[in-house]
Amino acid sequence: MKLCCVQLFHAGVLEDVLLIRRAKTASFDADRSIDVQLLCGGGPDRTEAYLAAHRSEEARSALDRLVRCEAAGDFDGFSPAGPSAGYTAYYA
Repeated sequence: MKLCCVQLFHAGVLEDVLLIRRAKTASFDADRSIDVQLLCGGGPDRTEAYLAAHRSEEARSALDRLVRCEAAGDFDGFSPAGPSAGYTAYYA
């Protein structure tokens, strides 16, 4: 499941954000293994704008979690290129 989320992250398509979130929240183990940064393949700012405009409860919940994670420092120095290189090396 994580590998599929990594592939969607690499595509950077905003419409996939909620699909990745559904995978992440499918179970306790999935939530722990699928990094929250995988929601932001299109970049944190674009992802937050997409979620804010989506108007569903699921999108609001995802946005709330991203905001909390940002406040906790989980996105300090983040750009999609960083995790992308790491995942590419790991799964190669």
